[in-house]
Amino acid sequence: MRVMMIMKANKQSEAGALPDEKFLSDMMKYNEELVKAGIMLAGEGLYPSSSGKRVRFSKDGVTVIDGPFAETKELIAGFWLWKVNSLEEAVEWIKKCPKPDESDFEGEIEIRQVFETEDLGEGVTPELLEKEQKLRETLQGN
Repeated sequence: MRVMMIMKANKQSEAGALPDEKFLSDMMKYNEELVKAGIMLAGEGLYPSSSGKRVRFSKDGVTVIDGPFAETKELIAGFWLWKVNSLEEAVEWIKKCPKPDESDFEGEIEIRQVFETEDLGEGVTPELLEKEQKLRETLQGN
């Protein structure tokens, strides 16, 4: 199963605070462990919401909203995409995640299972499966 580990934003990430060398080194070591274990598929940090935009769709059309966005607890600061055997395995790995040395640091990581094509039910026709497979092959080539 694939899972997305969603790092929630906090005051530090929304302020654009960059991690120190020790934390970056600890995270690199952790990511190397994930790669060696065959778990990590992708992972990235995100700029603060002040440099982002939201696109809202409604019956009245499309609205573009410039950041920053007020509700920090609803924002994402980064993500990993992992391949694990269970949510429990993902939890065990995330418990090993390095944390900044800051005494006032608070953080949260949400774990969500990624839909696989076969999870999408009867609406997935053989034709759609074939198209999806071709898209995945193209993505892997990129």
